[in-house]
Amino acid sequence: MKKIYSWLIFFLLTFSSVFGQSKVYLANVEGDIDLGLSPYIKRIIQEAEANYADAIIFKINTFGGRVDAATQIKDAILNSKIPTIAFVDKRAISAGSLIALSCQKVYMVSGSSMGATTVVDQTGEKQSEKAQSYMRSEMRATAEKNGRPSKIAEGMVDERIVVEGLVDSTQLITLTAEEAVKYEMADYIAADLNEVLKNENLENAEVITLDTNVAEEIVRFLNNPIVSSLLIMIILVGMFTEVKTPGWGVPGTAAVIALVLFFGSSYIVDLASIIEILIFIVGLGLLIVEIFVIPGFGIFGILGIILMMASLFLGLISDFPMVDLEMISAAIIQFAGGLIASMVLIYIISKFLPKTRIWNNLILNTNIGGSSGYTSDESIKSLVGKSGIAYTDLRPSGTILVEDNRIDAVTEGEYILKGTKISVVKEGGSKVVVRAVE
Repeated sequence: MKKIYSWLIFFLLTFSSVFGQSKVYLANVEGDIDLGLSPYIKRIIQEAEANYADAIIFKINTFGGRVDAATQIKDAILNSKIPTIAFVDKRAISAGSLIALSCQKVYMVSGSSMGATTVVDQTGEKQSEKAQSYMRSEMRATAEKNGRPSKIAEGMVDERIVVEGLVDSTQLITLTAEEAVKYEMADYIAADLNEVLKNENLENAEVITLDTNVAEEIVRFLNNPIVSSLLIMIILVGMFTEVKTPGWGVPGTAAVIALVLFFGSSYIVDLASIIEILIFIVGLGLLIVEIFVIPGFGIFGILGIILMMASLFLGLISDFPMVDLEMISAAIIQFAGGLIASMVLIYIISKFLPKTRIWNNLILNTNIGGSSGYTSDESIKSLVGKSGIAYTDLRPSGTILVEDNRIDAVTEGEYILKGTKISVVKEGGSKVVVRAVE
């Protein structure tokens, strides 16, 4: 009987050592705080909760970044079911201080700093009182949530707040590690991560470090302002080129891919919502109706273009409850950059594409003689030089009417409206090439 008990105790100890080991997840919050960082933080918290981790440590070293991104991260940390620990390695400035204060415990290395959370634009200029008020409330609420002095948290945003013995009404609060502990904005000073683990009785825990995965890196790359502008350019140029050339080709495919990447990445980081996507679809539908159903170019086409442009612009603005001037200005710059580049490229395509080898391959300029075994329709060959009218819009392909005969035709690249007088300039295999008559 004693032998059975001994074996039972042995198996219980083995089970507890293998399956009962403490786990700590480590997340690195470094560099700029952007919207691409939020999915990474959320993934770590979800995985830590799923694996019943004992704690999540956020190693912070940042000068800050986007307020909306920091707010998303703060909300995810506050909603965590796992104990959260901030380990400020060197600095938690601006948006980084909001992330640090959202953790239940704060450790700082000697020589590190935390604070200076005033909302500024990319040039360092202080933003509106509306933006500052919002940030003050975020810092105050976060500090109150974790039992820290809310007045000091507000003083990190607004230099007008006086904290006796610390700052007067002309100074913004930025705390050293020693000051943070003294004023209860941090809990301990630790030399390194091992000291943090030891102080939390987790020195024997398995530390699981998760880096950003490929998908998260791609999302961060696609939401780079330059890349977003390039995607907008590809969408606009691709759609224009596809409308101007017969059939479906590379430009249309590129536009669709760019569209999916633009709205997909923006949707993941909460820049675009289903509303922006629906607006674009409605605008595209109106444009298609204008092209294929209603002759000419009128209200449907104009409204469709406006809706599509609006959806792309709104896809650059966060659904953040407090959208400040900096966010709108950045979105305007991104959108304007993509739009101007698109217009330049569209002009170049319209000007020079008809003269290129690619365009000539589309319309077949070389005549095939009868000796080759292939001959074109004699009735088509006899039309060269004759005049008629565009029976349909030529975009650039369509139908013309010459001597009461309907004939498939293609322009030299320009757009010709229905009813415009045309002249047949050359024979191109089974079709004719036409141009508008001045």
